[in-house]
Amino acid sequence: MRGLGRLSRPVLIAAVSAAVLGLAGCGSSVAAPTQPTTLPTNQEVTGLFDRWNQSLATGNPELVADRYAADAVLLPTVSNEVRSDRAEIVDYFDHFLENKPQGQILESHIKVLGPTDAIDAGTYRFTLTTDGQQRTVDARYTFVYERVDDEWLIVNHHSSAMPEPAGQS
Repeated sequence: MRGLGRLSRPVLIAAVSAAVLGLAGCGSSVAAPTQPTTLPTNQEVTGLFDRWNQSLATGNPELVADRYAADAVLLPTVSNEVRSDRAEIVDYFDHFLENKPQGQILESHIKVLGPTDAIDAGTYRFTLTTDGQQRTVDARYTFVYERVDDEWLIVNHHSSAMPEPAGQS
């Protein structure tokens, strides 16, 4: 430090700062993850529902839960409980899948918020089979998706039965 005593305080601070900043990146071979820059298409967002619906068809609640982020929130159609972690989401689908649900979107409104965020809201119809008898249930839905490490996950899913029978308003 002997030679540094002659430097003015601002020059010394600048020199130390430059040295610290220059060393911060040294020795690091891990590149920062890159964020996607292209916006998803409406078709890509629609395909996310199809993937979710296909996971329902497996009958495996763990596979359905894989479509959700670890901190996702599910406000389900046929339960009064808010599901806010994987175990609760698996529990919901464990019971819901007993009815062999098959979903079909009736009306969809997609809003792309950015390269990693999109919302799909509208109405869908589920065909459910209980004791060999089929019935349909129309519901409103909102899926909020987030792209994490190049995989789209559901971060919020709200579903509620239609308040009125079809054709009435």
